[in-house]
Parts: sequence; structure tokens; C-alpha cells
Amino acid sequence: MKVSVAILTYNQKNFIGKAIDSALAQQTDFDFEILVGDDCSTDGAQEVIQAYEDKYPNKVKAVLHSKNLGQNGLFNTIETLKLAKGRYIAPMDGDDYWTDASKLQKQVDFMEAHPDFSACFHNALITYEDGSSSHVLNPPDQKAVITVEDLVGEDEIWFMATSAVMFKNGLMHYPEWFLQSTSGDIPRYVILAKQGPIGYVPGVMSVYRKNRGGASFRDHYQDARFLYNRIRMYEGINKELGRQYDALLKRNIARYYRMLLDARQYQKRYFQRAGLALKYLYLGKPDKETTKETIRDYILPKWLLQVYSFFALLPHRLKESSR
Repeated sequence: MKVSVAILTYNQKNFIGKAIDSALAQQTDFDFEILVGDDCSTDGAQEVIQAYEDKYPNKVKAVLHSKNLGQNGLFNTIETLKLAKGRYIAPMDGDDYWTDASKLQKQVDFMEAHPDFSACFHNALITYEDGSSSHVLNPPDQKAVITVEDLVGEDEIWFMATSAVMFKNGLMHYPEWFLQSTSGDIPRYVILAKQGPIGYVPGVMSVYRKNRGGASFRDHYQDARFLYNRIRMYEGINKELGRQYDALLKRNIARYYRMLLDARQYQKRYFQRAGLALKYLYLGKPDKETTKETIRDYILPKWLLQVYSFFALLPHRLKESSR
């Protein structure tokens, strides 16, 4: 078996059929299987998946969980990939689909020609449920060879759609910090890049749907739980990489501490927010103006600022009253 297609889904009844059809439409000179891992959908998606297995028993395998495995679909992914027999794995989210019938062939050809590479990816078209204009993910000058250095920075780096990636089977491992992360793609690409470059295969060959049932709409940057999860993820990545990029990743982590200052859970918690502000200043080392604003807005108590303002304006008020 050359390739295992792994379609991961949860409550995507309206989309899963198109995803499976796009995999079945692949034209290759090798055998491939289609694993459809469903995380205990309640919208009828499992019945759709089972119907595909019944119709294509030698190609489609339904991996139907009797309970939701949690962690934003991470464990559904892990359990489904355990069943993969292919030399390479081509993942796809259940609400995405492939648009090029030669996608698998092109990526396998690339991987076979570059045996030292851990993975490859192609361009994807991003479409939006609300009707916003679609656009491609990767720019015309997309770098051809991706290494770890391209995946870590002060900001969050993401430029590989799940449906665009193919990677070697057997390279992935799941340390504890990974198992606690609500993001599967970012740490997966870092772990893969540690074991070999990731190549870019030109061409738009899939559609990445952004819809309100997708994971990207469950990421709330004003939610402390999500932000702490990101902090732990990047701390784990830092450890995974032997702290080789410690300064960069600490500034990345600092960004999330800054966002925590405005998280809804801390709106009325002065002491907790002041502690987070100090953590942000320590890790991020922002410029003087930002440091001054952070101290003023999040560390100095409001009553102290009011007292300061009172005495600062007192001479002016006394002078006005004496006139």
C-alpha cells in the first residue's frame, strides 16, 4: 500500500461526501486506501460514511468511534492514523476536498524523488462560509524547501493546509505536550521538519473551507483556556527543539500572555492580570512605550492612579480656586 488517505471528521454530514468523493476520484499508478475517522458525530455523518464503505468495501474503511475522543479531534486523528498501512499519509479534514485528480500521484512522485524529505505540501484555495472572497493560501514566491527555522518565530506560523500535506508514515510521535494541544497541525509540522525537510509542490490542489463548524472558529483569542493551551504548546515545541530557538519562542509565548490580559476571564481580576502583565514584560521585553502602557493599564492599581492624578492636579486646582 503506497498511500493511506486519512479523512478526519466530526458533525460534517453536509461536507463529508464531497471529501470522500474527491479521494475516490484520485488517479494513480499505485494502490491507496481511504480511512474515514469519525469522532462520534451526532448529525448523521456516520451513516453517510458507512454507506461509502458499503459501496466501496475494498477502498473505504469507516473508523467510527462510539464516543467522542476529545481534544479538538486530536485523538480521533491519532487513532485513525494507527490503522494506516500506506508508506505515506495524506490527511484531509472532513469539510475540505481535493480538486486535482492527480494530487496523490504528484505528491508521491515528489516524495519518491526526495527520499530524505519528511513531507510535502501544495497550495490550497481558502473559501468562506459567509461568502467572503476566496483566495489561495500560498503566495507565488512560496519557499520550495521548508525547515524547522521556517516554522518557528515571534508570531504563529501556519501556511500548510491539512488537506495539502503528505508525510511519511512512521515519523510522528506524540509527546505529552502534543497530546494536550488543541492544535494538531502546527506541532505536527515541527516534529516532521525535525526529521527532514518539507517540500513544496506547486499547484492549487485542494479547497480549505472555513465554516463555523470547523476548528478555526472554535479558537477564541479572548478565551483564557485557549490562550493557555497555546502557551503550553509553544513551551512544548521549545522543549522539543532543545531550546535552540528559545528567544524567538519566548517572544511568541509572550504574545499569548499579552492576549490573556484582555481575556474575558480576567476582566475583573486585578491581581491575576497584574501577574500576567509582569510575565508578558519579562518574556516579551517590549519597547519602552509599550512597557509604560502595560504598567499603567494592567499593573498599577486604579486607585493609585486616581490618587496620583489628584495630587498631580492639586496645585492647578488650588491656583484656580485662589483666583
